[in-house]
Amino acid sequence: MSAYDVAVVGGGLMGAATAWAAARRGLHVVLFEQHQPAHAGGSSSGSARIVRRAYPDPFWVRLTGEAFELWRELEQTTGTSLLRLVGGLDHGGGRDPDTLAQTLRGAGVPCELLPADEAATRWPGLVFDGPVLHHAQAGTVDAEGAVAAFLTGAAAHGAQVVTGAAVTRIHADAGGAELTTPLGPVTARRVVAAAGAWMPDLLRGLVPLPPLTVYQQQVFHFERTTLAADTPVVIHKGERGVYHLPGGRSGGPGDARKVAEHDWSVPTSATTRDGVVLDAARERTVDYVRRWLPGLNPQPSSETTCLYTNTANEDFVIDRQGSVVVCSPCSGHGAKFAPLVGELAADLATGVPPREERFTLAAHLAGAAAR
Repeated sequence: MSAYDVAVVGGGLMGAATAWAAARRGLHVVLFEQHQPAHAGGSSSGSARIVRRAYPDPFWVRLTGEAFELWRELEQTTGTSLLRLVGGLDHGGGRDPDTLAQTLRGAGVPCELLPADEAATRWPGLVFDGPVLHHAQAGTVDAEGAVAAFLTGAAAHGAQVVTGAAVTRIHADAGGAELTTPLGPVTARRVVAAAGAWMPDLLRGLVPLPPLTVYQQQVFHFERTTLAADTPVVIHKGERGVYHLPGGRSGGPGDARKVAEHDWSVPTSATTRDGVVLDAARERTVDYVRRWLPGLNPQPSSETTCLYTNTANEDFVIDRQGSVVVCSPCSGHGAKFAPLVGELAADLATGVPPREERFTLAAHLAGAAAR
């Protein structure tokens, strides 16, 4: 294999997005995925991830807007339909709908605040915890479909996609990088590490990463009884944080609702995860559905696990050190930003300074030292 401008390690959402962004700039790109793109052992499988604009921090609202524009561009250029915009609902004291509404309005994003009883009438099958924020620019993105679209777009611009090929070692200096692969050594001017939960092992001794903690999330699907298929995505933070959304293909032929806890999970690693759904998590989720989602059958129709790779403050890590670009947009809310993350990583690979200071290694390491 010849030398490349950019070698991407990892074929999930972020790696695939980076390959698309770099290849359409005319760069000579290769992507290595140790399994198959969007495989079930990583963080990019399944047909439904939440996209939304509602954040209390204007920083994230701005980035969601940039990401939405790029999602539409990806759909148009690849002829695929990836976004399912059903709207978004936020409720519960921990979500603070009033502050969310102020932030969205300040960014020019249309939204409305509704009393709980009015929201329950408008979306039968849901029970609400206090005032409800509704905004239209929210819904789901097809994660597996997005990976395929990114890679199709990258290949159309000349990128080479190599699957079933694990990168076992990266040797890098200021002049470039050499990757050890099953196909032999591969050299590149820049390497983008987008390995998700495998990042700590891949870059150990090469780049001083901030603490990255891998969690095994418990995810359930519940069949709909009276709840409409296009009921908005919901984030509810009361005693604990729970989100639910239309399940798409992963929900089976009836488009069962996907329900999961955001802030409860099992510490693990990419290589030691067991894929076991815990009885306690199932019981809590069933109890939640009985209380807050009467429009669903309260017995799960399917269940699975997925991986979160979290930073301490849930910010992303997107930065370059020497010839290595670290691309870890994580903490359970990164999927919605995938095409923007690809652009940021491709910028770094071409020598552009970091655009978002809070995503830099220095910012994370300084924060860790302060804690």
